[in-house]
Amino acid sequence: MTFLRPLLLVITALFFLSACNDGKNKNSSEDVKRPKVALIMKSLANEFFVNMAKSAEEHHSKNSDKYELIVNGIKNESDLSQQVALVDQMIAMGVKAIVICPADSKALVPALARAKAAGIVIVNIDNRLDADVLAEYGMTIPFIGPSNREGAKLVADYVLKNAAPDAQVVILEGIPSANNSIQRRLGFEDAVKAAGKNIVTIQSAAWDQTKAIEITSAILQQHPETNVILAANDNMALGAASAVNLAKLNHPVAIAGFDNISAIKPLLKDGSIKATVEQHGDLFAIYGIEFALDVLSGKATEINKETAVDLIIAEQLPHVVAQ
Repeated sequence: MTFLRPLLLVITALFFLSACNDGKNKNSSEDVKRPKVALIMKSLANEFFVNMAKSAEEHHSKNSDKYELIVNGIKNESDLSQQVALVDQMIAMGVKAIVICPADSKALVPALARAKAAGIVIVNIDNRLDADVLAEYGMTIPFIGPSNREGAKLVADYVLKNAAPDAQVVILEGIPSANNSIQRRLGFEDAVKAAGKNIVTIQSAAWDQTKAIEITSAILQQHPETNVILAANDNMALGAASAVNLAKLNHPVAIAGFDNISAIKPLLKDGSIKATVEQHGDLFAIYGIEFALDVLSGKATEINKETAVDLIIAEQLPHVVAQ
């Protein structure tokens, strides 16, 4: 018995080590078979990103055998430090890919450089990362999203074509350092210049509806002759419409938005907002996830993909017959 006891202990230890190794090999195999993909968005208080998250979750439910999905978002679109923290958290969790809509085109690059150094595949959606800052870090990151400049010019051209020759135009931009905000402002400016109109002021409402009410109200007090407001997203367009309604001007103000969220549709129908842009944001996350999976499996190279933009006006909306 004295001789058998050490022998049994050795056999037990060897069995335990073998079981642990089998577990590690199994987990490693599972990581390859079902990689963790993180979707990091901007504010989930914005319907645009709620729809994006919903589409991603629906895609995952149909492809749960191919990957694990982690969905993240920040409280508001200007909370850059929280989004940086989310990137670092995903690095610590060992995700294989990050699909990100950055709140800022420059501030997120250092965090994403840390992720790439850890071997994580990065896919940039919706708001393009700044090319110069990426170059500083020696990085190329594929971008999937629309031409924001083209979309902004499309909607502004439509609104401005019926404006008076001396129409006074206000531009509400998003976060000034965000690439999509910059590109939409440039698109608006392209359209205003082509139409020969005058820009009264360009101010940031940081993508926020409440802030847009406050800023637009102040603008209308200073410039009551305003005829057109070009808002870089629908939340700001909704805020501008509320401010115009409160101002009780003696002339109409044509408002344009961008994103085609559901809350904009009643105002399109009653004419409070003239047009918006559908950029198919619900598909961005799906495209990004699928592209990341292709890169991980060696089926894709890191290239950019431009998505469509479409003008949305009241005549295109379904007609609802009153009961």
